[in-house]
Amino acid sequence: MLRAASMTRRLAVALTSVVMLFWMVALGLGVYVMHDEFTEIFDSGVQETAERLLQLMADDIAVNAGDSAAAKTVVAPALNAQYLTYQVRDRNGKVLFDEGAPQPFPVPLTTGFSQTATYRIYTAGAKDGSLYVQVADAFEHRTEALMEGGLALLLPLLFLIPGSIVAIVLVVRSTLSPVQRLRDEILTKDSGNMAPIDEGTLPKELRAIARSVNLLLARLKAAFEAEREFTSNSAHELRTPIAGALAQTQRLMSEVPPAFHQRTGQIERALLHLGRLAEKLLQMSRAEAGIGISDEKTDLLAVLTVVIEDLERSALGTSRLHLHVADDTVLERPIRADAFAIVLRNLLENALIHSPPSSPVNIYVDAGGLRVTNDGPVIDQRTLAGLTRRFSRGPTEATGSGLGLAIVERLAEQMQGRLLISSPVPGTEQGFQAEIRL
Repeated sequence: MLRAASMTRRLAVALTSVVMLFWMVALGLGVYVMHDEFTEIFDSGVQETAERLLQLMADDIAVNAGDSAAAKTVVAPALNAQYLTYQVRDRNGKVLFDEGAPQPFPVPLTTGFSQTATYRIYTAGAKDGSLYVQVADAFEHRTEALMEGGLALLLPLLFLIPGSIVAIVLVVRSTLSPVQRLRDEILTKDSGNMAPIDEGTLPKELRAIARSVNLLLARLKAAFEAEREFTSNSAHELRTPIAGALAQTQRLMSEVPPAFHQRTGQIERALLHLGRLAEKLLQMSRAEAGIGISDEKTDLLAVLTVVIEDLERSALGTSRLHLHVADDTVLERPIRADAFAIVLRNLLENALIHSPPSSPVNIYVDAGGLRVTNDGPVIDQRTLAGLTRRFSRGPTEATGSGLGLAIVERLAEQMQGRLLISSPVPGTEQGFQAEIRL
């Protein structure tokens, strides 16, 4: 299954990529501009140097023109050989003086710029064409200056890029935090929490979503309340006529001839089943209403004791319930006593009804919750997985509505716990175990 894409990650990657792209484009433009500027600066320096040298050499030659011996001693000024080289040539191209370039430059004696594969050369000539000065600047010097300038622009980016990535991630997370809050609030909504989402704390882009969710919650709440009200009212309204019909049936059994006892017994069993179903529907309605959580802590061991004593007074639970409480166990939770009693009663009734007659039902209690075990055949895993669905029953001939474990699971979720069922009982080869972790 593909992992869902994160908006934060996608935005951070996209923004970082765009920023880096813009920086690289800006760096390229900067290097391009520097190249043009450096070319102008270097060319200007080479031209100025050539023109000044031409003037100096012309003056020296003019002063020493009448003295051939003195002319031979004329020494041209030295330049920085690391960057510039030059030659002084006559109209025939003969090299009169040179600095770092004894061989004539392979360029024409024409005033202006020319270049070879390795040099940029400026030629300055006298008006009468008798004297030329050629100053050469190596391209490697210009490339070196350009590289150093580009590196000076790039180095700060090596520190700015990681910092900007962190800053972009933080800004994106901060900007998208309302989306996270809205998502978290929506995740908390279920049949027990239909409170509307507060739109006032959300940015305007999300308010339409929150408003739509609130409208949906309102419709769902109305539907759930109508369903619960109908179930609760139906269960309440059915209890009285069922009890009356059961009493009349039992009285009728004592008055009719024995030949009719079988039929009246069937009616009695049907009415008893209908009464239990009405009671389970009422419990389910209360469970759906969200009665599990309380503002104050309740001693659940005391509730457990009361429920066990009540069941032991019935014919079904007499001498069958065995309570095992771990030493120094304190079981106090912010849970309503009546909700926990419903959970316990359903678990114990299921264990008593679906186990062999007179077989023991054990209740083990520790600080983390309780578990109820009973004898019986092993239930296969496929059937076991469906027992918590409404009106779902295992392979049993015992009477029941198929709602007990569904009610327990719903209330356990409200109590911030969970229901765990297993068969066989761990450590044995048969039986059934229901565990509530709180």
